[in-house]
Parts: sequence; structure tokens; C-alpha cells
Amino acid sequence: MSTPILATKLYIPPLRAKVVSRPRLIERLNEGLHRKLTLISAPAGFGKTTLISEWVEGIERPTAWLSLDEGENDPARFLTYLVAALQTIAANIGEGVLGVLQSPQPAPNEAMLTVLLNELTTIQDQFVVVLDDYHVLEAKPIDHALTFLLDHLPPHMHLVIATREDPPLPLARLRAGGQLTEVRVADLRFTHAEAAGFLNQVMGLNLSAEDIAALERRTEGWIAGLQLAALSLQGQKDAAGFITSFTGSHHFVMDYLVEEVLQRQPESVQTFLLRTSILDRLCGPLCDAVVLDPSASGRETLEYLEHANLFIVPLDNERRWYRYHHLFADLLRQRLHQSIASSTGDAESQVNELHIRASQWYEDHGLSIEAFHHAAAANDVERAERLVEGKGMPLHFRGAVAPVLNWLESLPTTVLDARPSLWTAFASTLLATGQNTRVEQTIQAAEAALQGAEPDDNTRDLIGRIAAIRATLAANQYQVETIIAQSRRALEYLHPSNLAFRTSTAWKLGFAYHLQGDRAAARRAITDVISIGQASGNTMYTLLATIALGVLQEVDNQLYLAAETYQHVLQLLGDQPLLLAFDAHLGLARICF
Repeated sequence: MSTPILATKLYIPPLRAKVVSRPRLIERLNEGLHRKLTLISAPAGFGKTTLISEWVEGIERPTAWLSLDEGENDPARFLTYLVAALQTIAANIGEGVLGVLQSPQPAPNEAMLTVLLNELTTIQDQFVVVLDDYHVLEAKPIDHALTFLLDHLPPHMHLVIATREDPPLPLARLRAGGQLTEVRVADLRFTHAEAAGFLNQVMGLNLSAEDIAALERRTEGWIAGLQLAALSLQGQKDAAGFITSFTGSHHFVMDYLVEEVLQRQPESVQTFLLRTSILDRLCGPLCDAVVLDPSASGRETLEYLEHANLFIVPLDNERRWYRYHHLFADLLRQRLHQSIASSTGDAESQVNELHIRASQWYEDHGLSIEAFHHAAAANDVERAERLVEGKGMPLHFRGAVAPVLNWLESLPTTVLDARPSLWTAFASTLLATGQNTRVEQTIQAAEAALQGAEPDDNTRDLIGRIAAIRATLAANQYQVETIIAQSRRALEYLHPSNLAFRTSTAWKLGFAYHLQGDRAAARRAITDVISIGQASGNTMYTLLATIALGVLQEVDNQLYLAAETYQHVLQLLGDQPLLLAFDAHLGLARICF
């Protein structure tokens, strides 16, 4: 089952109708195109994304854009989204990598990255890849993967990273080798001329040069601070007096000015801002579901907020999806808790209710990972558990390993003991992240939690999952007898509808029989994999098993059958440049020559 792609993460953020052009920075970015990497590193509110959007609009190079969030801490999900971004400029790039990622496979490795790099060399034009908000990523495997890509970057590809903090990449080596362009806080601060253009032309004020200089000094050219000041100045009779009293650190200024901005909005808009602050992305129908105010249209309110420059960023050209400025969203969330606590004293339950509404909307629209995120935020264990279970494929096998693992690790043992399926999900997720030493104690906890449970289909299925996990542990150590014993036990207990676990378990059983030299048993297991894989739509396991069947037919000297099997694999693949196509061609070469 493929990971659903949120298309707005791949859109290049459109520029506003009015924007301060920054030719000095555009020139620097242009000069950096012949290097491998451009790093734009500065705190929130310094216009990093806006600068890149302006630059991309003016260069004559295809650009793949990826707006990152915490969900991409899962290496497989990150690579899936990276390939999806690349496919916006080259439709078939990375299909081989995606095929592997769409199965419960290990995290991306250098072999898959090598395949991706080789495919990137087939792109004819010079192109740019932008990774926005890289600071949200904390997974070391992703840093390692990106380092590998940078070390072997095709000469016609240029990478741009926007981040609030320097990433753990080989920046010193790139800098020393003349392969790094850097844009930092000192570069991004508005100059006096840029501040004047922003305040008087973009924000519609009429400030004197002295007032502009005073605001520039007080904000130190910080663009978000200037925007907040401009919003507060609109309608002020004594602009000079306001500017004179405008002092303090950035965080103090933000707190003060958000109060000013919010208090000037109609009550319905204030309510909308606070309730929707729990959302990472906003669209009209989603906001309607969360706010539950039939008198206010989510779409129209979003349009109003954009028109009023209230720190909302459009994510697509159709103006369907938006997000709040990160700092603005943080402060709105803080104010949401404060306002509920002061009125009812029960902030947690009311905020949880908002998250549940968001979770329900996302689930209704097929976005399970986002639905899980809000269910976990709402502390709705039952809903989150159901979403983790998934429909046919557990959520942690669909690009959500990191958020699922973080949630499970946050739960008290008493909660896990009451829900043995969470213990098995915990063990499976640990296995997927390579934390094998923790797996056995976790499945022992699952077994303890199952003691005394009703011997129904659900209990039997959990017993089967535990055996399947033990079979995987044994497969990592090539413990053939244990693989066979645990795989047989798993297939005996797993529910017939649990196709994801049944497919992977049958595959491991065939693998073990092959190691044991029992080709007949291996063929039976591999045939089962093909059958289950076809029933579940698991194309990758079906192809893997079909290749394995061809190898077994070769070994048994059934060369005609083996050739037919390899040809069948190539027909299934079509034009997709999967690694398995190489295996099929290699098999045919062995037979023919």
C-alpha cells in the first residue's frame, strides 16, 4: 500500500501580489547555482521561504520543492516525498525506489540512493531541489542519506536547504571545497530601503524616514517583527509615539503585538484563529469541521486573513491550502489554552475535542497519518490505536514509523497492558527502526498482556503477529530453524484477512526453506506469497516472490518455465525502472547465454 502524498507539500509557495524584491540576495543565489548546496539558515520570520520562492520564479530551471514537517522524520516517508517532489519535474524518476518503499522494508540504504542518483542523471536539464524547513528533521539516517546524495550529486542538480538551524551535514567540507553558498541572518535582515518598501508600499503605511529607521533599529531588520509592527500601526493616530514605545526582545514584541492584532479582529475571526491554530495546514472544509461555526465560512475567512496580511501563507496557486506563520501559530496555540483556561478552566478537554474533529475530517478524506497525528494529540488512545492498525496495512508500514513510535513510547505501561495490540505494534515499530535489542522484551510484554484474554479471532491474530515478529528477528540472524518454526506458528494463528503480515511471513518462510536447501517447500511458500500478494495488492512482494520463483525454477533446470517467469516480471513492471527489472534481465541472460 503506497504512502498517500499530500500534494500541497510539493507546491512552490506562490508570491503575494506585493512583495519586497531583494535583488542583492537573488544575485547571490544565482551565483551559487554552480555549487552543490545553498544553505539559507536563520530563525523564524526572516523571509527564507519568500526569498526562495521569488528566486525560483526568476530562474529558468525546473524546481522540485518539498515543504518538510515532523512526519518526514521517518526515513522511508522522507525518501517517498523526495521522490514525489522530483516527479513534479521528471514523471518517472524514482519509481524503482518507491516500489521498495511501498512494502514493509528496511529504511532507505545506499543501494536505493545509488539507484535514485543514477536515475537523476537521466534528467536532461539543469534543475533545483528545495528542502524547506529542514530543521524539523531529527532522524540521523536522513542526514546520512542526504550526505550520501551530496557526495555524489549529479553536476546538473543544485540543492537548496532552508532551515532555522544548521543541519548536521558536512558543511565545513563543502565550504572548503567551494561547494557551499550560505545566506544567513545578517544577509536576510531588511536594509533601510527594503524596510521602507515593506512598510509603506506593501503594508500601506506612510511613515517618515525617521520612523522607518527607528522601527528598523528596534526590530534589527527582523521581517516578522516589522510586519507585526505595521499591523499594529494601521489605524494608530500617534504613530511616532507607538514606535517610540516599541522596544524589547523579539519574543516580547511578538507577544505584545499578537495581543494588539488579535484584539482588533472581530470576535468570530479571533475564535477562528484560536481554534484553527491546532492545524499544521488549513483549508476551508477542514476549518469548518474544526471551528463548527455555521455562520462563518472557512474558505471566506481564510481569504479575509490573507487579504489582511494576518500571517497566513498560501500553499498552492488555487488558494485552497494555507498555513499560519510558525511563530504566529505557536502564539495562537498558547493563547488558545489561556483563553479556555480563563473561561472554563478545562483547556485540555476542549483542545482535545478540536483535535478529534480534525482527526475525523482527515480520516474521512483518506489521510490516515494526519488523522493519527491529531488523535494522538487529543490523547484519544482508542482512535489512535484503530488508525495505527490501519485497513489492511499498519500505519507504521505506510511512512509513519517515527510518529507511531514516539506516541507508543509516550504511553504509560498500564495503557499498553490494557491494549495488547499496542505492545505488538510497539515491537513491530522497534523492528522497523532497527532497535532489535528491545523487541524481545516488548513482545514478552505483549504475551503477558494477552494472558487470560478471550481466545477469539483478535487474540489469535495477535499471537500470530508476535510469532511473525520473532520470525523476522530470526531472519536477521539467519537462524533457519527458528524462522521456520515461528513462521509456521504465525501463519497458523494470523487472521486470513491480515494480508500484510501473512505476505511477509510467507516470504520469510520461503527464504528459510531456500537456505535449508528444501526447494520444494521453498517453492510452495513462494507461491503462497504470490497468491497473498496479488490478493492484497502488494505489488512489491508479488514481484520479489516471482523473481524468487524464477531462481528456483532455474536451479531445478526448468529453464523454459524460468524464462516465462522472468518475462512475466518484466511485463508486470512495464517501463518502471525497478531494481527487480535488473534481476529479471539477469535471469534471462543466464538462461540464454
